[in-house]
Amino acid sequence: MAVDHCANLETENLNEVTITADEYNSILGIQSVILEMVALNEDSKTILDKLCKLAEALLPNSVGSIMQIDTKTGLLDVLAAPSVPEVGHRALAGLKPGLGGGSCGNAVFSNKPIFVGDTFTDSKWEDLRKVAFDFNLRSCWSMPVRDQNKNAIATFALSSFENRMPSAFHKKLLETGASIVNIVLKNDKQRQLILEKEKQINLFSTALKNTSEGFYITDKENNIIEINNAFTKIMGYTKEDVIGKNPKILSSAKHDKKYFREMWKSILEERHYSGEVINKKKNGEFITQWMTINPIFDENNEIQNYVAIFTDISKLKETEAKIEYLAYHDPLTSCYNKVFLVDKLTAGESENRTLILLNVDNFSYVNLSYGFDIGDKLLVGISNELKEICKESEIFRINSDEFALLCQSTDVKAKIEKIRTHFNKVSFYIDNININVSFSYGASYDGNCSLQNSALALKQAKEGGKNRYSIFSKDDNNIDISKRENFVKYNNILHEAIEFGYLVPYFQGIRDNKTGEITKYEALVRIIKDEEVIPPYHFLQTAKLSGMLPDITKIMIDKSFNVMASNDLTFSINITEDDLDLDYLEEYLQQKSKEYGIAPKRITLEMLEGMSSTGKRDHIRQLNSLKREGYLLAIDDFGAEYSNFERVLELDIDYLKIDARYIKNIDIDNKSYEITKSIVYFAKNAGIPCIAEFVHNENVQNIIEKLGIEYSQGFLFSEPSETIK
Repeated sequence: MAVDHCANLETENLNEVTITADEYNSILGIQSVILEMVALNEDSKTILDKLCKLAEALLPNSVGSIMQIDTKTGLLDVLAAPSVPEVGHRALAGLKPGLGGGSCGNAVFSNKPIFVGDTFTDSKWEDLRKVAFDFNLRSCWSMPVRDQNKNAIATFALSSFENRMPSAFHKKLLETGASIVNIVLKNDKQRQLILEKEKQINLFSTALKNTSEGFYITDKENNIIEINNAFTKIMGYTKEDVIGKNPKILSSAKHDKKYFREMWKSILEERHYSGEVINKKKNGEFITQWMTINPIFDENNEIQNYVAIFTDISKLKETEAKIEYLAYHDPLTSCYNKVFLVDKLTAGESENRTLILLNVDNFSYVNLSYGFDIGDKLLVGISNELKEICKESEIFRINSDEFALLCQSTDVKAKIEKIRTHFNKVSFYIDNININVSFSYGASYDGNCSLQNSALALKQAKEGGKNRYSIFSKDDNNIDISKRENFVKYNNILHEAIEFGYLVPYFQGIRDNKTGEITKYEALVRIIKDEEVIPPYHFLQTAKLSGMLPDITKIMIDKSFNVMASNDLTFSINITEDDLDLDYLEEYLQQKSKEYGIAPKRITLEMLEGMSSTGKRDHIRQLNSLKREGYLLAIDDFGAEYSNFERVLELDIDYLKIDARYIKNIDIDNKSYEITKSIVYFAKNAGIPCIAEFVHNENVQNIIEKLGIEYSQGFLFSEPSETIK
């Protein structure tokens, strides 16, 4: 029967709607107490605990509780339950809203009041049955607390230790309690927002007061009402000096009316202004500032205030001026520099201009003999003299001992003669030392006026001796522009070839004149670009001038070794003085020999005769070390330069390659024949085999064989090819 009674509790008294005056007064009393606490701005936890206690007093043998959804997890946690022990708080923590989540879990899940009269049997308490048993919670009534969007965000509940259902009074109590919880939560959220705003305002206020940037605020009539500490520090004015006054008191009078019209147009139309302004400090000193001005609007979108923030950029402007000065001036002589000269020359047409370069003769000797201090003082003296006598010209110092004059076209020779005559009469007396100065001059003018053309003319003048001049002419055969253009062309091609792998080895056979067979090969460098094969005479000189010979040697070693790894032939590779200067050959050759499995005895290193004859002692050491490692040595183009027979023996040379100039005409030129004969005689006595280069016909080959030359190399037997033939 007890079970039947409990089962009917949920529908019991549902039609009861009468609430007595005393019960209303009780509810009003709770509202009064809680709202007073809210008005007194008491802590929300204290207020909610009080609400629970007051509700418990109106339902004996019960406990009040408030649970709230965690917006991050979506789970319910206890917000207030003063009569529930801490262990009960933990048991209810992280409650998931749902059909089995108890009265509160269901109230949130369904967003409606849930009244359970028997927690021990009701399915709504299925997930919390143990909690009901452990804490003897026999019934529980829960009212959802809704936000402004009518979504359930919390619950207010009364749990009883008796099986019971709520009366109309209890329902009203729960409804009123939920409403009060909503008010308290809203109030707490609002208070948190206010605290955050106050914190931000305090932070901004502190930052503005203590920032290094100065600021002031004006009212809508543009009278100053507030300044910060930096304003006083930068401008010198105190609050008492400026409050109530127009910012015009800061004016330097450096800006015209147009400036201020544009400033106010920007403020009023674009609601912002930023720009550079020159103001005046209290002490009268001018100051350059970067100023930002913004208007502040009220709720009616009317301007109420203006805020101006400024930074002192005076030092920055000074630094910029110095940098700009140094960018175009020589710091030693205060003349313009090369950068400015180039800008001037490229800014417009060269017509009606004359550019004269003046190189101080023997200036390096002044530095070496007297020291750099004397040299610097001499340059300053020279620049002062040039400024005095060439006032109609712009004067530049373009490198250590070279000046330039840029002027409107004039009689160039007369101009140079004027300078020469003046400096012939001038002596520079520096630290008890008398120094006389002369120049080498190079000039270009009118349509040919350029730094390049004047430099070419100066080069020609210096080749003729000291104190001379040359004037550029397009028709002057002594100034070979084609060589420079050729250098630029092949310098670019070389860089591309090295970067993109256009360098390849071509192999030319070397015939053994005893057997008639080709027994060895020479690796010759070529560039293959856009299906064009470029031979080395086009680019080797450029490679030497550009310092790229070692790059070529490394590539030739690597690619030649790669080809020769598939056979057991012997082959030769050219090396240069630049390779020995860098002292990398021995290590690099050992690395590649190991990588490709090529024994050093298969490799002959060919070097030019000049290198072997005049090489540094360290070069000799490297070559001898390579010999000890097993590499063979050959002197290429022997007879072309010094023919240092002693050095040949010192290096223990394995082959002499006779220079092609003697071989190619040996059949028709008796002088070539006699020189070749002498080289062969020396080589045989020294036990060194010879190789004849440029063997191009049978007549030449017949003479070579009669002379007993061991090897022949040339188109008669083998043309250079990418493949071994």
